[in-house]
Amino acid sequence: MPRLSAARYGKDNVRVCKVDRAEDGVHTVTEMMVCCLLEGQIEESYTVADNGPVVATDSIKNTIYIKAKELPVNPPELFASTLGQHFLDKYPHISVANVDISLFRWTHMSIDGKPHPHSFYRDGDDKRKVTVRVTREGIDIKSAIADLLVLKSTGSMFYGFVRDEFTTLPETWDRILSTSVDAAWKWKTLPNLAAVKDKVAMFDKAFADARNITMKTFAEENSPSVQNTMYKMCEQILEAAPETAAVTYELPNKHYFEHDLSWHNGIKNTGKDAEVYIPQSGPNGLIKCEVSRD
Repeated sequence: MPRLSAARYGKDNVRVCKVDRAEDGVHTVTEMMVCCLLEGQIEESYTVADNGPVVATDSIKNTIYIKAKELPVNPPELFASTLGQHFLDKYPHISVANVDISLFRWTHMSIDGKPHPHSFYRDGDDKRKVTVRVTREGIDIKSAIADLLVLKSTGSMFYGFVRDEFTTLPETWDRILSTSVDAAWKWKTLPNLAAVKDKVAMFDKAFADARNITMKTFAEENSPSVQNTMYKMCEQILEAAPETAAVTYELPNKHYFEHDLSWHNGIKNTGKDAEVYIPQSGPNGLIKCEVSRD
């Protein structure tokens, strides 16, 4: 017999922008995309068309807006945890709230060498992301950086890999390295919302540390491989954020290939003479890893 083995529902792509206005006239703009999905005793709405247990997704959307007005939205780990806990407290038949938040970057403009109090610009497409699962047993939080596009024009190698009858890729001791960074760190389970509030300062610090570690390691290391570089990034984040349980990286290669121009008047454009490259959209390498505490 068929049975409903898993179900969740809610509201996705809820766009929220909140302006916090400090007394000194300095504003902070937080723009985010929120997804909230609920689980619990909702089987009848699927199996026998009984909508009695359904909290309408429109009500979920309205709750997100109201809580954004009533509560601090930063750090997003706290807002997501508080929002999820609300649904468990409000509706006894809901046992799990899954809240995902993506933050978009708005940075104060620098005018005459000073940050402007209420004017901003989008200084990058990378996002701060949070995934929170609130249950009656505890709160699981995963924080992340997504879509951080980086490139360096030297300082990357790749050699010593398997060579057989399927191999055409040459070894290289100097190449362009570019990738779009997706990095995430999973926090140890917190028992309740009070514990999240008690440790709230660690979330912003970990995000700043992870972003700095990613860019510093990428920029400074003469990388022997993407695999080794991402492992070193994970090690450093685990050290910088002791309350984390594991760190993951996902790094797709953004290939830039040398272009041989010797056919035209003997122009040298390979090896040490390479200056013009052809960006490739695909296929591309994709490297992932997870580093956990022993």
